[in-house]
Amino acid sequence: MPIALLALAIGAFGIGSTEFAVMGVLPDIAHNLHVSIPQAGYLVTGYAIGVVVGAPLLTALANRLSRKHMLLAMMAVFTIGNLAAAMAPNFETLMAARILTALPHGAFFGVGSVVAAKLVHSSQRARAISMMFLGLTIANVLGVPASTALGHAAGWRMTFASIAGIGAIAVIGVALLVPRMQEHGQVRISTELRAFTKPQVWLALGIATFGFGGVFATYSYIAPMLNKLAGIGPDGLTITLALFGLGLTVGNLIGGRLADRALMPSMYIALGGLAVTLALFALTVHNQVSAMITVFFIGMIAFIAIPAVQTKIMRSAEEAPTMAAAAVQSGFNIANAAGAFLGGAVIDAGLGYTAPNLLGAVLASIGLGLAITSGLLDKRRKPVRTPAAIESATTTEAPVPDTEITSEPQRA
Repeated sequence: MPIALLALAIGAFGIGSTEFAVMGVLPDIAHNLHVSIPQAGYLVTGYAIGVVVGAPLLTALANRLSRKHMLLAMMAVFTIGNLAAAMAPNFETLMAARILTALPHGAFFGVGSVVAAKLVHSSQRARAISMMFLGLTIANVLGVPASTALGHAAGWRMTFASIAGIGAIAVIGVALLVPRMQEHGQVRISTELRAFTKPQVWLALGIATFGFGGVFATYSYIAPMLNKLAGIGPDGLTITLALFGLGLTVGNLIGGRLADRALMPSMYIALGGLAVTLALFALTVHNQVSAMITVFFIGMIAFIAIPAVQTKIMRSAEEAPTMAAAAVQSGFNIANAAGAFLGGAVIDAGLGYTAPNLLGAVLASIGLGLAITSGLLDKRRKPVRTPAAIESATTTEAPVPDTEITSEPQRA
């Protein structure tokens, strides 16, 4: 594999770290900036909103810049945003810095996927893309627990300062290791947006939003929840976050294989299992050992579903290969924003720290309902293929997978 993939993986590592590390230091931020924990939770919501807004805008901008320059610009914004967060004098400034940091998130993964695929032979494209996303997974295993531990030891500002250092390393890596590539051709935005008139596209985004909104309703408040209900301190929290990241890694490995074999059934099983596990967490959260085990399974089951959801969105938006990657990130981060907001709302309403888990189970169940609806629509619209049609298709149809994610826009 080309060494340039290392630069992309480092960028993904930094993005994954900054997105989730804030959850581990929420109590510290709330105490230092004199806001409530639910108010501090809006930092998660603000970041997610930044991703939702930035993903389509910066992806469209990427069509007018070279991919290397776009990656450099996005990682520079990411680094500046984390430095601003580390130096924020008040909560409002910290919120603005979080939104700035989030803007390049979705576009980085969209453009980075294309770059990764073009660095290798066509037969190795999927592997190259997975190498970049490995940085995101490792961030949850190592980056988030490490930055959380650093925040507890040296103050929450050091969490963001250290992530800014990762961003600076990524900028240097992209500058030195990623080769120059051709400029993008002009793409008609109207053509890209036309795919979003399909009900299946919106159903797929709804699955991502509701299904994973349940995860974020719980995970956004994991630090105060475990501290108050299970008596888990800073060291235990670090271990628990590492277990969550390990669950993500295991789930990602399992989910990819399941989605290749049976796309919709794997989605049904994962979302149903997620709803049950989140509901169970309302009981297991009162014991340290059972809480840690359940957090591992929440991460694992959530990431079993992600490959299936991503594939479903790409298939549903097949006319929009550029915007599809942005739509995936937008859907998951709407889930992030809504989950954090609703989780904070039920805590503020006096329902206790187990309430986000039960709310999460409801949201995951809605995602499962949308997935079943989408599956039924697929069956209803699936054409009946006669033997003659099948024979014709196998001899005349061009292969699709190579072009769904990595195809170049056509030049005039």
